[in-house]
Amino acid sequence: MTEDEFKKKLTPGQYKVLREKGTEAPFTGEYVHTKDSGMYKCAACGAELFSSDTKYDSTTLGLTGWPSFDNAIPGSVQFKEDTSDGTRLLGPDAVGNGGQVRRTEVVCTKCGSHLGHVFDDTEAKTGRHYCINSCALDLEKK
Repeated sequence: MTEDEFKKKLTPGQYKVLREKGTEAPFTGEYVHTKDSGMYKCAACGAELFSSDTKYDSTTLGLTGWPSFDNAIPGSVQFKEDTSDGTRLLGPDAVGNGGQVRRTEVVCTKCGSHLGHVFDDTEAKTGRHYCINSCALDLEKK
């Protein structure tokens, strides 16, 4: 899709997050507390990204307020180092590093849209905590 097509398809808030790498405010997204079963898809292109089986309620300081997943559908996302914000003060992993943790951006493999970030997190079953913007997702319920 072209950027004009994305602008027509997405709400202004979705466009800001998905195409301009924005972040929705914590605890404002539709899927933060959702427990429904199904498949989370990219709101921009419809690619399958996360199974509801991998969603969990995070208690990690700095990473609450957005949907949390511990794994993505294989091949559905790509990772990019995110230096746009330098480093951030986040969670228990930051303690031994002066309170700073690098951010790794998560993007949709199919359309390149920004979804959120992934962090190393011992709370997650896989050790990987996908912190994803609700507005970047569409839930197809089972």
